[in-house]
Amino acid sequence: MSNGEILRVKVAMKPISTVPKALDTIDVATGLPAKAINQRSDVCAVPAAGIVAEAMACLVLADAVLEKFGGDSVSETKRNYLNYLQNLEIK
Repeated sequence: MSNGEILRVKVAMKPISTVPKALDTIDVATGLPAKAINQRSDVCAVPAAGIVAEAMACLVLADAVLEKFGGDSVSETKRNYLNYLQNLEIK
């Protein structure tokens, strides 16, 4: 439930795991077997996680809007929403 103010969400994520040794792969230039570079992969996933969290929040909010106003098309959902606003003014 929201009162219409800015939505603030606290999120958490687990660290991205680091592969302890280089894995077998293929060199795409030569097609020969090779070893992948062994590196830490958890340098900074926070910016990407923020984008994913924002997208998920948008999906959850869109789901709530469709649950409340529903419809078989965007125009029907919009009509239901506008009728809802109109009914608020009457009361």
